[in-house]
Amino acid sequence: MGGKREHWGSRIGLILAMAGNAIGLGNFWRFPYQAAKNGGGAFMIPYFVAFLFMGIPLLIIEWAQGRYGGRYGHGTIGPMVYLQTKEKTGIKFARFYGALAGALALSVVVLLNSYYNHVIGWTLGYAWETVTGNYMPKDVDTGAYFVGYVQDPARVMVFWLITLVILWIITSRGIQKGLERLAKVAMPAIYVFALVLLVRALTLGSPVNPEWTPIKGLDYMWSPRWNELNWSATLAAAGQIFFTLSLGMGIIQNYASYLRDKDDIVTSAVATASLNEFAEVILAGTIVIPIAFTFLGTEGLKSGVGLSFIALPNVFREMVGGRLFGTLWFLLLFFAGITSSIAMFNYLTAFLEDEFGVERKKGARFVFGLYVITGLPVGLEPILTKTAEFAYLTELDNWVGTYFLVLLGLVEIIAAVWFFGDKGLEEINRGSYWKIPRWFYNLVMRAITPLFIAILLVFSTLDFVKAGYFKLIPSFVADKPTLIPWVLGARIILALVFVLNYVLTYRSLGEKLNNGR
Repeated sequence: MGGKREHWGSRIGLILAMAGNAIGLGNFWRFPYQAAKNGGGAFMIPYFVAFLFMGIPLLIIEWAQGRYGGRYGHGTIGPMVYLQTKEKTGIKFARFYGALAGALALSVVVLLNSYYNHVIGWTLGYAWETVTGNYMPKDVDTGAYFVGYVQDPARVMVFWLITLVILWIITSRGIQKGLERLAKVAMPAIYVFALVLLVRALTLGSPVNPEWTPIKGLDYMWSPRWNELNWSATLAAAGQIFFTLSLGMGIIQNYASYLRDKDDIVTSAVATASLNEFAEVILAGTIVIPIAFTFLGTEGLKSGVGLSFIALPNVFREMVGGRLFGTLWFLLLFFAGITSSIAMFNYLTAFLEDEFGVERKKGARFVFGLYVITGLPVGLEPILTKTAEFAYLTELDNWVGTYFLVLLGLVEIIAAVWFFGDKGLEEINRGSYWKIPRWFYNLVMRAITPLFIAILLVFSTLDFVKAGYFKLIPSFVADKPTLIPWVLGARIILALVFVLNYVLTYRSLGEKLNNGR
């Protein structure tokens, strides 16, 4: 068994922290955009099928995997996968497999957070820009304003560093005094801000066009457009489930490693998923779509990420009370981002603490420095190239923000339900009020869910091939020579980070786990 580790102070703190981990920026801009683009109500059919047969089962498995690893003093996925894999295989293969899982997870939390923290910084910066009214004059082009913002070193770097300092301070304070306290403040704030914005969204009337009303915006989103439901929409729905529940990243396992041995993980996992779906489907869908539709019509729903920083600022300056509601919107995004990013920050801190004996405060300082170094290229690209294409960010996101999540999800579920066998069901049901039946474990968790993930991985690979992401020069920058070095740089960084993390994980497994840990 591992040494004594800190535990969550209360179940409500645990559930709020786990929900905060899942509820991030993507809930409030990615889901409404995906749903509106892929058939509205028709999109929700593959979305909920994926939620029930892939999302919930994998979420419960990750909780169980995390608690199992925590019992042996490990808070990161490499040792967890190793421990479960060696139940059915030899030590050599288990060590390789655990190192592969560990390298994938570490690559995700290092590189995904390197750009995610910048986006969080944008939300904090835009909260300031909104409250001060800097983009409120009607002669300001909000698209050009955003480009100017990301090309301004002072604003971009200051709010990004403020974000990193907040993450550093909170993580340094530990689980109960740091992460749990953050969750107890930030999560209620997110729901309060969201409910205020929801009420305002539904009472906008039709200030621009009699045909553009909040209710008609909701109708556009929720009415099924069956002709738009295709295989691409189905893949988008399954991918959204991975993204929204923070699956395939290792951070759920990290939080679950601080559970006590008899904590109820089934009930807690379902409660966490329910809070996330309420925030995503009910709150985000009922805030973003009505506001955008009321002022911009159907064109306002096609903006994707630009919806938050270009389309909605254009709306806030036309709306009565726009400064107030715009500030609440960007603070909502900031808190949602912080509660997700802190999980990745803590993952790296736990890796140093558990596997190499680095004291938490020193580890948090190191992670802060690491994110400064890995985040600099993200912030410098627009400044140096005088563009807002974000080629470096896009290339990293294609891999660590999308592809690696599904790949790691498949790796971890094979270890947890096939190599670990029936012990996986015992671990899930340990201390649980609701017991997972053996038939459900064998049929869904051991067959349907892995098959679901494997199909998603295969077709995601085919989509990547069609999009040209496997080419030496990806298609999306082939005609932009000034951006090609940034994409190639992102690939070099990704390869170096993956190899380094594999070596670190492999060595830690050899030094510790072969000695009984």
